[in-house]
Amino acid sequence: MSQTPKQSAERSVPTSADVARLAGVSRATVSYVLNNTSSVRISEPTRRRVREAAEELGYVPHAAARSLRAGHTRMVLLPAGTFAVGPLFHQFFSELQWALRRLDYTVVQYGSLGLDGDEAARAWAELRPVAVVSLGEVGLTPQGVEILKRSGAKAVISLAPSPVTGAHCLVMDQSEIGSCAVTHLIQRGRRAVGVVMPREPGLEHFAEPRLAGARRAAALGGARIERLPLAYDEESAAALAADWRELGLDAVYAYNDDYAMLLMRALQEQGVDIPGRTAVIGADDLLLGRLLRPRLSTVHIDMVTGRLLAEIVDRVVRDPADRPETRDLMRARAVHRESS
Repeated sequence: MSQTPKQSAERSVPTSADVARLAGVSRATVSYVLNNTSSVRISEPTRRRVREAAEELGYVPHAAARSLRAGHTRMVLLPAGTFAVGPLFHQFFSELQWALRRLDYTVVQYGSLGLDGDEAARAWAELRPVAVVSLGEVGLTPQGVEILKRSGAKAVISLAPSPVTGAHCLVMDQSEIGSCAVTHLIQRGRRAVGVVMPREPGLEHFAEPRLAGARRAAALGGARIERLPLAYDEESAAALAADWRELGLDAVYAYNDDYAMLLMRALQEQGVDIPGRTAVIGADDLLLGRLLRPRLSTVHIDMVTGRLLAEIVDRVVRDPADRPETRDLMRARAVHRESS
């Protein structure tokens, strides 16, 4: 006879005592096994018996109760981005989350749309995370770092273009990418360089520093820079390509490989010879760029791995008195191919 919804709702929630009875062990042993306590020696057969009993009963530890016993949560808060940052960063963040899970942290993405600065820090602090890894979209301030630490966060880590007082900082110098791209174009003999600025909201956090780097390289190399707003759609690319000859540009740094491929296709449809009339370079070194004809020149970005960042989070959580440090997150280098 099948259970009715009312009967199902009235079923008792399994407890650690139920698991202990089924596995034939103490509640303390259940707690040690399911919380991965390394300071207590428990045989592998006992661990397996406890896990099998928990699985059979459908038991999962109560996160809030575990946090009360430990004095803090195992939650690492990642403020969720509101824009696509491309395959390279997606791979990095996926690896970070996977590595944190293997270190027994619960990863929570927090939608921060509409929040900024200290307001965002207060909202994050309400969840009492043990660590916050700010990915740069919301600007952390020294006051925000202090708010988080007072709420119990043992690690506050910022991925941003510049350091933040009180936080461990992994500096993503986006300007280096733009500088690297334009330096490459100047070395190829180009002197009038367009720089694509995505119109998609949020990408200005990356695009503006890259433009600053491009201008820095142009000033050193005696080149002209033209700012080129571009939405990521065929209509916008076609409109820009239609005006290309009037712009008088002999090269373009197209923000990243996605925008470079979009614009390069539109330029080719307008009969613009690449690289004869216009050299094109992107960034991220995507596989698809190597399959194009001409093959796409790009800026290859060497980033620290998500696993390494997870290890930094874990180290700071274990030793929160450790002095905040700043280290570079990425290195950039131009990769010359046929499009430039």
